[in-house]
Amino acid sequence: MSTPGTPSSPNPMKLIGLVNRTYARVVDAPLREVGFAMGQLPVLVALKLHGPLPQAELVRMARVEQSSMAQLLARMERDELVRRTPDPADGRSRLISLTENAARRLPKGRSVMEAASEMALQGLTTPERANLMLLLERVLANLERGDTQT
Repeated sequence: MSTPGTPSSPNPMKLIGLVNRTYARVVDAPLREVGFAMGQLPVLVALKLHGPLPQAELVRMARVEQSSMAQLLARMERDELVRRTPDPADGRSRLISLTENAARRLPKGRSVMEAASEMALQGLTTPERANLMLLLERVLANLERGDTQT
């Protein structure tokens, strides 16, 4: 079944890409009102969950290039979302942590993401949502296995 604007190819990866891009468009403006950008979310969430981290660990967790992370962190530091402090375990390294400013706004950002997710999943039953998660986790695992082989 194809709807306007969706790929008619039997390859679901095209549809997954379209879903991801559309989701990003839906959350972009509300996230910006909170003071965040979609690309910052992996860093914000990692720091919220794990506390201060070295840049190399953020690169690994977000699965981005070191140079991209450096640029992202520079912008986030400029916008007072993160701060860099010396790593007590390694004087040559710095730890990245959330600012109070960012921590205070995270619940609003989370609400934006949850509202968009609920809109996207509207009409799916609990078992359908669970099945979708299972299938997407399998697709991700397949891709991660392939990524380690290159």
